[in-house]
Amino acid sequence: MRKVASTVSSVERPPLWTPNFRAVTAGNFLLFFSFYLLLPILPMYVAEAFDANKSVTGMVLASYTVMALLVRPASGFLVDTFPRKRMLLICYSIFMLYFCGYLLAGTLLLFTVIRATHGMAFGLVTVSNSTMAIDIMPSVRRGEGIGYYGVSNNLAMAIGPSLSLYIYDTLHNFDYIFLLSILTSLLGLCCVATIKAPRRDLSTASSKISLDRFILLKALPETLPVIMFSFSYGMLSTYLAVYGREEVGVTTGSALFFVIMACGLIASRLAAGRMLDHGYITSSILWGMVGCLLGYAVFIEFAVPAGYYTAAFILGVGYGTICSAFQAMFISMAPNSRRGTANSSYFTSWDLGVGLGVFIGGHIAEVTSYGTAYSWAWVVSMAGLLLFAFVVRKHYDKNKLTSK
Repeated sequence: MRKVASTVSSVERPPLWTPNFRAVTAGNFLLFFSFYLLLPILPMYVAEAFDANKSVTGMVLASYTVMALLVRPASGFLVDTFPRKRMLLICYSIFMLYFCGYLLAGTLLLFTVIRATHGMAFGLVTVSNSTMAIDIMPSVRRGEGIGYYGVSNNLAMAIGPSLSLYIYDTLHNFDYIFLLSILTSLLGLCCVATIKAPRRDLSTASSKISLDRFILLKALPETLPVIMFSFSYGMLSTYLAVYGREEVGVTTGSALFFVIMACGLIASRLAAGRMLDHGYITSSILWGMVGCLLGYAVFIEFAVPAGYYTAAFILGVGYGTICSAFQAMFISMAPNSRRGTANSSYFTSWDLGVGLGVFIGGHIAEVTSYGTAYSWAWVVSMAGLLLFAFVVRKHYDKNKLTSK
């Protein structure tokens, strides 16, 4: 009887941590680790190497995000149209090679071109790798798998910037950080090269070019609350250090804020996975939204270091929950042949919201204060919760696919 029960259990819950899943998750960690290594030091590098002022530096670095956003829809189309492992290897190789370009760029113009087009490679490889991860994880453990996969992002976010700044403070040489990014992204490419991708019938992919091949049109209502909450996140992450210094009195603790936030993100992703596998997608999003609103309320109302760091963990829990659940929601609205489009639609809406938050938040802060800007972030998030609760949730229930 024990053998029978054991067999039934293994059928109901197939293994998640297969060699394929370990490879794609390690590849994702190394991809984002190489990305986060450069994030805190590039403003200093552009200023020192090319004598660029703050305005020019901001535009150069923003080009990365803009190009990643523009290429997202096309990345979904490519991933759904061509063999996914081939696309992943091509995109990952290009992403890795661009790190070499930073060492070779001798002028600000060349550096700007490399940085901008590197953003395109980032947009392609993140959609390609995440779609591969969805393909190789068991459908009955998809929510759990998305949670663990997302944890690899958060670990990279917690470790990468701190290590990068430590290397710079110790060696005072940017080249070592560029070389480390090349090495880690090369290791990531080696990891994903070992994946044995499941066979996919490409004849099911439509050869007709239409808007729906680039954006998951049936999920357009779902993109709105994603944009609203990523709007607030973009404002939070970009102006955090200035807000902490000017209105909280925290002069050197923004790095700790992100470490604490990463702990919240990891904890919530690990906890939310099985809830998603049991069908509690909309409930998870609602609870995550409430957590975000509570975190922003603490962040705004308790402008002291204790409130500042407490809000970091609460916001991490809230965003970790909604990010996993929203990605699962988009995936569950698309057939296998459209998973790339579903993934790119989710990432596009997130990137769009972040960009709007950075742009609009800066203008609000310039006219009023950063505290007022974050109050508006809370208002936008509340509007997103109400929209989801009364409109989007019903739309999703009607349009989700029953088969996985």
